[in-house]
Amino acid sequence: MRRVPLIAAAVLAMPGIALAQGVAVSTRAGTTGDVAIELARQTGSSIVVADPAVARRTVPSLRGRMDTAQAVRRLARAAGARAVAVAPGAWRIEAAPPPRPAPQTPSQARGPVPTDAAAARPIVVLASKRDLAIGQVPGQVSILDGASLEAGGIGGTEKITQRLATVTSTHLGSGRNKLFIRGIADSSFTGPTQATVGQYLGDLRLTYNAPDPDLRLSDMARVEVLEGPQGTLYGAGSLGGIIRLVPNPPVLGEASGSIALGGSVTQDGSPGGDAAATINVPLSEGLAFRANADAATLGGYIDKPRLGRDDVNRTRILGGRAALRAEIAPGWTVDLIGLGQSTHARDSQYATRGAEPPLSSDAPVQEGSDADYAMGQLVISGRIGDVRVRSTTGAVRQHLEERYDASLSEDAPRLFYQENRTRMIAHETRAWQPERGGFSWVLGASYTHNRTVLTRGFETEAATMAATGVRNTIDEATLYAEASLRIRPGLTATAGGRVTHSRLRGAGEDVGAAPTASIAFARAAVTADRSSTTVLPSVALNAELLADTSLYMRYQEGFRPGGFAIESEFVRRFKGDRTGTWEFGVRHGRPGAGVFDVAASVSYTRWRDIQADFIDNSGLPSTANIGDGRVWSASVAGGVQLATGLRVEAGATWNQSKVDTPPTELLALVARAAPTADVAGFSLVDATLARSMQVPNIAQFSGRVGVGWTHELSDDLRLSANGWASYVGKSRLGIGPELGRPQGDYLDSGADLRIGTAHYGVTLAVSNLTNSRGNRFSLGTPFGTGRDQVTPLRPRTLRLGLDARF
Repeated sequence: MRRVPLIAAAVLAMPGIALAQGVAVSTRAGTTGDVAIELARQTGSSIVVADPAVARRTVPSLRGRMDTAQAVRRLARAAGARAVAVAPGAWRIEAAPPPRPAPQTPSQARGPVPTDAAAARPIVVLASKRDLAIGQVPGQVSILDGASLEAGGIGGTEKITQRLATVTSTHLGSGRNKLFIRGIADSSFTGPTQATVGQYLGDLRLTYNAPDPDLRLSDMARVEVLEGPQGTLYGAGSLGGIIRLVPNPPVLGEASGSIALGGSVTQDGSPGGDAAATINVPLSEGLAFRANADAATLGGYIDKPRLGRDDVNRTRILGGRAALRAEIAPGWTVDLIGLGQSTHARDSQYATRGAEPPLSSDAPVQEGSDADYAMGQLVISGRIGDVRVRSTTGAVRQHLEERYDASLSEDAPRLFYQENRTRMIAHETRAWQPERGGFSWVLGASYTHNRTVLTRGFETEAATMAATGVRNTIDEATLYAEASLRIRPGLTATAGGRVTHSRLRGAGEDVGAAPTASIAFARAAVTADRSSTTVLPSVALNAELLADTSLYMRYQEGFRPGGFAIESEFVRRFKGDRTGTWEFGVRHGRPGAGVFDVAASVSYTRWRDIQADFIDNSGLPSTANIGDGRVWSASVAGGVQLATGLRVEAGATWNQSKVDTPPTELLALVARAAPTADVAGFSLVDATLARSMQVPNIAQFSGRVGVGWTHELSDDLRLSANGWASYVGKSRLGIGPELGRPQGDYLDSGADLRIGTAHYGVTLAVSNLTNSRGNRFSLGTPFGTGRDQVTPLRPRTLRLGLDARF
């Protein structure tokens, strides 16, 4: 890959050559409005389609080298319209008298009428950071619109995992989960490792090395999921990909609002409820305010007979978001955004396998968690000529407190608590130019400062005792660039690179005094500051073979910096890890529009110095590098319109992972954690490999199928229904004696029905239709030696909701 920077330099140098040879035009078939937007970008002209009826007409693709006038007139003729030049480089396409239609024979009858979505504007992938249409992105992209996320009631990240087979979660609980994409998973617990999935609200990352805050997906325009690595544009922590939340912005000159209420009952559990409200208020001609608030209570369903309590795991969530948008000049806006969410889980959601009653835990203490999240953003957006500019500055505060049963015996109840406090400041400024004359580019710089303090301790009826904790601080400064060149009609090459300089600092918290000077010196050496510089190259080719069909290939890298972890009473350093992925894929049609669409890909990832969790000899989770590994992954997703208003979608993913021979350091860690009896008759290497050959938390196979149906009951009244079922295959928890247990192999399902108008509606939703128990996660407390634990699905839950918009 040493030649990649040379390739990137060559791409950046070629736009002048391409323009000198004329304009390479290559558009996809679609509506006149869609194609006009693509053509304007490629030719650097202004094209207005004056008649909405003309804008909705379907036209074939345009390909070849031609001047702007020729291209616009060809488009107009294809739409049964005419092109009028209104100024140099500016055109208007308007209706023209259509030719008299010829008599139509039965064999010329039209096929299915395009759906409303097909006549919409092109799907632009904002996460590409340079406004690429979805067909121009060389990689797997999934876009979930806000309406589908709110169907059946507003939820959190589970709405994404239910819709996409490639996204999985650890299911520790709301505000505590880690998310994984495409077979790239590391650890099960909230520790010092950075997540393998980058999560963003707009252009600001939600977390660095903290869990998913599980924000309520209320008043969202869309959620974009890009499979990874995405190191060139997003840097550290995007090994598996990114999840980007795109909220609805304040709308200038418009007053609107909405409200939704719901009540739910859970089989063999307690009831719950939820409420959400959104308001948009124009404050002046160039100023608008938008805010939303959410509240939810999730009914409990786990019993603790030893405490005499039922339905202990009730969870309360309160959150809200507010945004102020000001138009400071033509084409320039300033957004001020603030959000916060508090999640209180009264107790844990795991159960004892084979317990009576079935959904019960034998823990003698109250566990649970509290998660608080707050973010503030300042976003400045605009354009200078054809170049667009966006600058985002923000701060994040995240606090997570977790409580686990650590009882030594039935007569000696003991509670382990762990607090993770994170503070992050981040900034990014980027400039980009959408495609013009077959060339587009993006150039950006970013800075991130993140500080995390992890403290731990034990509580008994008689005393409280602190345990060793750890502090990690990292500063990252980055420059990145990416550019695409249309080599010939239908073939686009992309190259880019990212240079990141990281400085890591860390030390132990509540560490006991060193017994000797040599141990004190060794501790100081381990926790010394260190710096590193990382270069991440990327290359890609995207070939548009037919009107709606394209092939792509890409190579991209990702990385995570190292850090400091706790092992018993010591603080130990672990190294950064890195991935390199080759991916090949095919895509046909536009997701959710037209009669048929499909996207498929296969990828190979080489993962070096994998960071993962294990249980140390004191029963606490710790982190180490478990060796190098490789991951094969294949996925397919698509949809078909069976009839007017009836659509079926399906997706599946297959992963095969393998970890190479573990390093000597890991052998020593497993030896200290595993009793001698566990490895009797085997070599230490065999015992370690038996627990480490598969990357944790990723099922070999997962799949999903969904059905959507709409029916117009009258001019204003519509009935809409959705149903889905997903299968999560077998995986394992992690490495070591406690984390080698299997999990997964269960079916989840749900359905919702809404009847109403565009302004008012009633919704009935059911989750876990088959009332499956399953096992989403095989460990409730890391101190459960000898206890077989499972995390069941929420039992069948029925929700009745009302919604209104004004």
